Formats: sequence, C-alpha cells, structure tokens
Amino acid sequence: MLRVRRGAASLCRRVEGLAHDPEKQGKPLLGELTGLRSLRGAGQRFRILFRLERERVIVLVLALGRRQAGSTRDVYELARKLLKLRLVEPR
Repeated sequence: MLRVRRGAASLCRRVEGLAHDPEKQGKPLLGELTGLRSLRGAGQRFRILFRLERERVIVLVLALGRRQAGSTRDVYELARKLLKLRLVEPR
C-alpha cells in the first residue's frame, strides 16, 4: 500500500479541486509570471502555479513547490526559469 504524507495528500486534493471552476481559484500573477495563477496548498508554505487554457478547458499545473522568498528553490523562481527557457508559455 502506498503511503502518502498528509501534506502531499492535501496538495493532491487542491490540484484535483481545480477541475471545478479553476478561473475562480487562486490569484492572477503579475510581471514575468503574467498569465499564470497561484493557489495555496498544504498550509501556507506550498503554492500551485497553473495556467488555464479555456479554448480546450485544460488546467496546466506549471509548478508545485514551497514558497521560499530569496531562495533559488522558490516555486516562483522555478516558474520564472521555466518561462525564461521557453519550456512553457504563459499565454
């Protein structure tokens, strides 16, 4: 039997919850991350960064990780790197 930590289970539930009214969840991001939305998950430390593709009704989770301001491992910094390297498009 697979054992999932409580925090991981909470994050999974938040991601699954995006299936219902994703445009009403999270907050729109600004600057380099315009076009993405941020949703808190598993307490206050984790963020789920996602993009909506309305023409195909798709929610793309771009990054999921801890909010660690000033750290290179910060989830927002990770998203900026993905966008800068053009591995994803913000839309």
